[in-house]
Amino acid sequence: MDDDNTPTPTIFTEMDTLQHEGGELEWKESARWVKFEEKVEEGGERWSKPHVSTLTLHSLFELRTCLQTGSILLDLEGYSLPQIVDDIVDRQIADGLVAPDLREKISFVLLRKHRHQTKKPIHRSLADIGKSSNTASSESVRHPSQSRSMNDISDTPSTDQLKNKFMKKIPRDAEASNVLIGEVDFLDKPFVSFVRLAQATTLGGLTEVPVPTRFLFILLGPHGKTKSYNEIGRAIATLMVDELFSDVAYKARDRDDLIAGVDEFLDEVIVLPPGEWDPKIRIEPPKKVPSADMRKSVLNLNELGQMNGSAGGAAGGEDEELPAPHELGEELKFTGRFGGGLWLDIKRKIPWYCSDIYDGFHIQSISAVLFIYLGCITNAITFGGLLGDATDNYQGVMESFLGTALAGTVFCVFGGQPLIILSSTGPILIFEKLLYEFSKNNGIDYMELRLWIGLHSCLQCFLLVVTDASYIIKYMTRFTEEGFSSLISFIFISDAIKKMVAWKYYPINRGFKPDYITAYKCECIAPDQGESSFFFSLHFNLTDLDWSQLSKKECVKYGGALVGSSCKYVPDLALMSFILFFGTYSMTVSLKKFKFSRYFPTKVRQKLISDFSIFMSIMCFVGLDMLMGLDTPKLIVPTEFKPTRSDRGWLVMPFGKNPWWWYVASFVPALLVTILIFMDQQISAVIVNRKENKLKKGCGYHLDLFWVGVLMAVCSFMGLPWYVAATVISIAHIDSLKMESESSAPGEQPQFLGVREQRLTGILVFVLTGLSIFLAPILQYIPMPVLYGVFLYMGVASLSGIQFWERIKLYLMPPKHQPDFSFLRHVPLRRVHLFTLVQIVCLAVLWILKSTFLAIIFPVMILGLMVVRKLLDLIFSQHDLAWLDDILPDKDKKKKEDEKKKKKDKKSVEPESDEEVRGKLWANMKLNSRLHTDTASACQTHSYCNLQSWRVFSGFTVHLNVCRSICCGCVDPRFVFSD
Repeated sequence: MDDDNTPTPTIFTEMDTLQHEGGELEWKESARWVKFEEKVEEGGERWSKPHVSTLTLHSLFELRTCLQTGSILLDLEGYSLPQIVDDIVDRQIADGLVAPDLREKISFVLLRKHRHQTKKPIHRSLADIGKSSNTASSESVRHPSQSRSMNDISDTPSTDQLKNKFMKKIPRDAEASNVLIGEVDFLDKPFVSFVRLAQATTLGGLTEVPVPTRFLFILLGPHGKTKSYNEIGRAIATLMVDELFSDVAYKARDRDDLIAGVDEFLDEVIVLPPGEWDPKIRIEPPKKVPSADMRKSVLNLNELGQMNGSAGGAAGGEDEELPAPHELGEELKFTGRFGGGLWLDIKRKIPWYCSDIYDGFHIQSISAVLFIYLGCITNAITFGGLLGDATDNYQGVMESFLGTALAGTVFCVFGGQPLIILSSTGPILIFEKLLYEFSKNNGIDYMELRLWIGLHSCLQCFLLVVTDASYIIKYMTRFTEEGFSSLISFIFISDAIKKMVAWKYYPINRGFKPDYITAYKCECIAPDQGESSFFFSLHFNLTDLDWSQLSKKECVKYGGALVGSSCKYVPDLALMSFILFFGTYSMTVSLKKFKFSRYFPTKVRQKLISDFSIFMSIMCFVGLDMLMGLDTPKLIVPTEFKPTRSDRGWLVMPFGKNPWWWYVASFVPALLVTILIFMDQQISAVIVNRKENKLKKGCGYHLDLFWVGVLMAVCSFMGLPWYVAATVISIAHIDSLKMESESSAPGEQPQFLGVREQRLTGILVFVLTGLSIFLAPILQYIPMPVLYGVFLYMGVASLSGIQFWERIKLYLMPPKHQPDFSFLRHVPLRRVHLFTLVQIVCLAVLWILKSTFLAIIFPVMILGLMVVRKLLDLIFSQHDLAWLDDILPDKDKKKKEDEKKKKKDKKSVEPESDEEVRGKLWANMKLNSRLHTDTASACQTHSYCNLQSWRVFSGFTVHLNVCRSICCGCVDPRFVFSD
């Protein structure tokens, strides 16, 4: 095989069997493979569900024999099927495998037309029931001259082939492998040929789809072995779609290379004992196909010496391999230069800036914008209302809307990771509340003090940026990340449920008794005569009013009094509110999972239903609320562009209201804010930039923190809330932009390709947030319970994929029902439970701190998680931590590894003794060749092996002739080294 790393094309394999229809011969498609097997159901005349090919071991051995005895034509120059058939038959005759007088008969059979299994219109299928068996023969009768000609196959693809929708399932660079299996009466032994064309060529009607053919496997044999021939054909077809064997087939130089590929396949085959499983059951394709990288490494000769050298430590097999070490990429390397990390971030992001814009022009971006927009305005309204209560309306809903729009837009335009969504957080709210109370009790102007705290925090963020302080994020392992993200997710879930059980807004009429319904009444009584009556008479003509007919609103408007036991009656909104709340959540979850359903085409399931699931759920339950007409609480959006508090403007003056020393003393509370901002921002950034998300455009930790610092100063001057990365909303943003493969092989699950990285969705979200003031007439129809349902979904969805949450669920599962997690294979269950318990305790402490007046030290406690993680090194082994968490970076450990590597390199330079060379040669021969027992022992003890020649060739591909010269011909002829 050639020593190159060029990827081989995907192979589409079609197997045709020779059929006798009405005295005529034709090839009929019986099965096809892209990754999994699809079989033509003879009775139903349709394709079966894709399934894993189950082969008999006997058929694989017979295939190996066929490749040993048949003709192998590699890199054949072929331009048409007749010319290729002539070359095949000529080779068979030249090798003495076929008598010359059979030339025309074999060519005639191989050039018969091919009938493919294609879908027919329903009306035609109904009309043709029971007539399909003689369709081909009737056509043959109508064209006798064509059927008797030597070439009965079309030279160009037919219209059905060109219009075949199955092409969507095949990659564009795919090539075809055709397997032809048949029985004839003029052969007394099998006719076998394996052909690889020099260039892939479209051979007319040979293949179901117009894919150029690269490989042909032909097996013709005498009657009586139909089942055996079909199994051999299925075996070679399955091998051709195997990732490793297809690579061997493309790069094979001779017969021995192909047989070595079959032998490698046999080494990996797992045999199921007969009688212990039902061979009629078709095995469903796995959700995730395992990679063939480990198998590839076994065939690489250059790696064999390394494998043999470490054989003693690898006895445990591949399952003992530890997970990848904790690495966050070069973005967090300490440069040691002033602003070095910031400069590298800018250089890394500038080349992607244009693509960050035009990559957002996709229909998926629309659903992401609608989803995140509703989450942002809900968060802005909720946070603005709470902030208004905490600061006596110095900051309210209007400031929250304006700040969200301004900070979010600036960050998405200039930030290093535009997928991050900025928002206000709970700890910031608590800090603002404590700061306002402190200012009020000590006679200090709150807005001016807040401005100086923001300025100091901005300068401190700049200091962290220019000193590459983001480097310490390397010490935040999965333990810290999962603790923080789980806490934020639980806050979202608890807040959504807490707001729903606020009976002040969703009352339950416990005092209503149906038996006393006749006593319930409410009447409007005219106001008393006097000053109030004189006042109302000036504005309204009250003399003509019939007070008993007025509505409740009109009665209050004209100054009347409502008297009666049912005047304060409010219809039960609790049930309707919970229907809207849980209905929105449940429908969103169901529609998100609908892409894995069996109903509707893939584009409808993925592009329409799944991507727009949240928007569809919101629209459905908004419509239900309007249909019921109940007075459920609605979204309240400000309608005028002015500060919430009338005695403040849009700019805060830095001097004049507080003593000068407060300008300096504000450095201390600013330090707490900076720690909070730093931890929130960088942990959220680490979660967004996880390698599981397959981001390709890099990240910018230092650049992000720089712009957060700038926005701190701007928002402080304008009296707007402070903003930082919102973990849950950012994860939801990532989730809404995930891309999956569109053309996947039948039976193959869509593969996660990455995230649509761009700036457009974030910019549009925050621009719409700013324009929401003018959308008040539309947004006021959205019930708050519906938005709380969106909050609940965001909180629950962000928990998916967190190992901590999966380990919590293990407490409730008996061992036999626990999922097959990789860490459960390598770590005892009691140690897993202990590690999880430590995380639960830490999470509970953080929750208690968040809920009390100690919330101001919350950011310090996040740093405390890193200390707890360091202490876990004293309780758990590094092996256990490697599977449950990440190994902390350790300089001493790195030095030891470097020293060990130097010693190894020094040792490799020293000349090897003859005994060492002979041992290495023997180890490679045992691992990479097929030797007879007697030949192997002879070669091991042979004293004439040219050791110097082995030293010359040990780093290169060694072929049969070289091996024979090295070992003096003692190697079996089937022995071959291969990459």
